[in-house]
Amino acid sequence: MRYSLKIESRAKKDFQSLDSVVQKRIVKKLKFFLEQQDPLQFSKRLIDTSGGDYRWRVGHYRLVFDVKGNVIMLLRVQHRKDVYKK
Repeated sequence: MRYSLKIESRAKKDFQSLDSVVQKRIVKKLKFFLEQQDPLQFSKRLIDTSGGDYRWRVGHYRLVFDVKGNVIMLLRVQHRKDVYKK
């Protein structure tokens, strides 16, 4: 099953605030995840789902997302020290 990616406005703002080197690394990793047959095998399900259901790890950054059918909705892109704070 192929997944498509929808990036929420908050995730776009998070992404644009990052350094260009980190941005390139995240884009490369997102492409890798989406090319896989089951990209969720690389994710971790979150216990507190108020911010999102899953996360991918890219270096020190976390990509928090939900899955609706075959659409991955990217919600946040933040450093690991900040991503789970409320």
